[in-house]
Amino acid sequence: MPARQPWLLMCPPDHYGIEYEINPWMSRSRGADRARAIRQWRGLYETLLGLGAKVSLVDPVPGLPDMVFTANAGLMFQNIFVSSRFRPQVRAGETPYFDQWFESAGFAVHRLKNDMFFEGAGDALFCGPILFGGYRIRSDARSHQHVATLCRCEVLPLELVDPRFYHLDTCFCPIEAGAAIWFPPAFDSYGQQVIRQNVRDLIELGDDDALRFGCNAVIVGRTITIPAGCSSLRTALESRRFTVHELELDEFLKAGGSAKCLTLRVDGEEAASWAGELVV
Repeated sequence: MPARQPWLLMCPPDHYGIEYEINPWMSRSRGADRARAIRQWRGLYETLLGLGAKVSLVDPVPGLPDMVFTANAGLMFQNIFVSSRFRPQVRAGETPYFDQWFESAGFAVHRLKNDMFFEGAGDALFCGPILFGGYRIRSDARSHQHVATLCRCEVLPLELVDPRFYHLDTCFCPIEAGAAIWFPPAFDSYGQQVIRQNVRDLIELGDDDALRFGCNAVIVGRTITIPAGCSSLRTALESRRFTVHELELDEFLKAGGSAKCLTLRVDGEEAASWAGELVV
């Protein structure tokens, strides 16, 4: 079967800023430089286009500064969009706009029950056929079980224990079948054991690269886009014959995000190059 063109969803940072504090990275007193953020976002957008990806845009909405982090909007699996239910109420207003975009694009939108919290591809990542789900800080373990039943796949919940790494995509990044980048201290001891038992090739980040959000990378084929300054990570990836792009994205780190947070796979998280063919 020929490979599908990667399809990503992004949201321009027209209204991005630090307007509230819902994770340890955010500081209203420090704020963000919007003009610089726009330049950095544009750099990521153009990089992905240059790699041959199709990039669609959802319109930014005033008063929703974190809408730029499209990874949190939900999880795409084949033709189903599992819509997020945000734990912080300040982000709940994003959901109707993302749901409308996916409905307009012809996808089936699935909404979780009101007693479940689920923050999309920020906390749900496929490595091969297995769905790894981060829980406790933002998403519930129960929501991952529900998503796994809906998608008919195996799910392995992972407890996150460091509030700086509040979403799974800040501390774990699958890069191909059986391989991932990770930061072990972000997980409890059982979660670390689960990852080691189910992912044969692990690139373990040190504190410096982890705190630059080296795990928050975007993979398009054999090319990986990472935040600038992660020199040890770059060396490890290049030794595995990946092409690496480094981009300055520090304006988004101020809100607790980076490259992966700024993108959502419209063609499905399972469609990434490492996933292979999944039976549904």
